[in-house]
Amino acid sequence: MSDRAAASATADALVFFGATGDLAYNKIFPALYAMAKRGALQVPVIGVAYSGWDLGQLRERATESVKTHGGGIDDRKAFDHLISLLVYVDGDYSNKNTFGALKEALGSARHPAHYLAIPPVMFETVVRGLAASGAADGARVIVEKPFGRDLGSARELNRVLHLVFPESAIFRIDHYLGKEPIENLVYFRFANSFLEPIWNRDHVASVQITLAESFGVQGRGKFYDEVGALRDVVQNHLLQVVALLAMEPPAGSGPDPLRDEKVKVFRTMRPLASDDLARGQYTGYRAEPGVAPTSDVETYAAVRLFIESWRWAGVPWYLRAGKCLAETVTEARIEFKAPPQRLFADSHQPAGRANYIRLRFAPESQIALAARVKEPGKAFVGH
Repeated sequence: MSDRAAASATADALVFFGATGDLAYNKIFPALYAMAKRGALQVPVIGVAYSGWDLGQLRERATESVKTHGGGIDDRKAFDHLISLLVYVDGDYSNKNTFGALKEALGSARHPAHYLAIPPVMFETVVRGLAASGAADGARVIVEKPFGRDLGSARELNRVLHLVFPESAIFRIDHYLGKEPIENLVYFRFANSFLEPIWNRDHVASVQITLAESFGVQGRGKFYDEVGALRDVVQNHLLQVVALLAMEPPAGSGPDPLRDEKVKVFRTMRPLASDDLARGQYTGYRAEPGVAPTSDVETYAAVRLFIESWRWAGVPWYLRAGKCLAETVTEARIEFKAPPQRLFADSHQPAGRANYIRLRFAPESQIALAARVKEPGKAFVGH
């Protein structure tokens, strides 16, 4: 079978590395349960990890995950179906025997999908292990963010992936883009005609995108100390939101036109200067388990961007993300310029009090419009 045919074949097994980790517990098991309830999960689900567990413990983990993060077990038949599909392979990713056991667990499967829900430092090791064992033949690989640590490591990871998988079988994903409020950005922008006349440098004063969390690293200190706020959420989640807000209308509704317009946005971003970035670290971070006692990894980052395009020239874009902040909220705020003529004493408001559109993604999805209205009385003042 050709590479293209293999990449388009229906997957007959799902393998997810990092089966005992936080991503699996918080996201993957609930997602699998949702698929089972829709009748969309009909293939073996093989979890791989190096934890000294057995299948029974993985099933217990899946049960607790669905109860905690999946809305509870409200469809026993679907949940039992999910549990029946689970297979577990325990072993060190650096040991070829782990991949031999995986190959055996795949049985007759010829087109597995390998999902790497593991730290980026292990991506290359796992990809090479899949190739050496034959488990990569006819398969797909799904790579979670962050994709490398920098440009050089991203290129090297790309090179390694292409040694084993054709481009059509490689899926580089940012799970944040699958959230409904994020997908709604494209729909909201281009399904409504009233936005386009004002969605440009002539009317927009600034754009602020915030991803704030009121909690710390929650036991993920070792992972977080390898990435920090910039790699964890800014260079993927927040920059993707920037692209969706800033891009031109795509030429069609498919994924390729959307990607092309996003790429144009990234190409027109001005390189950052030193005063475009601020980094910080919350008190107590260095005492977290797994964090180096002298760590300078940022748990807070603020970035100022400029997009040097016809639409956005001169408009500052402010991105900020951090942990242990006052509240947990994720939103984009598009602030507009003051009216061109000062008809009323309070017409020109200071920054932060002008008209704006707020697109809130979490903890609840909201779209808000801020406009000034007159207060009751003789005087022409408002709020």
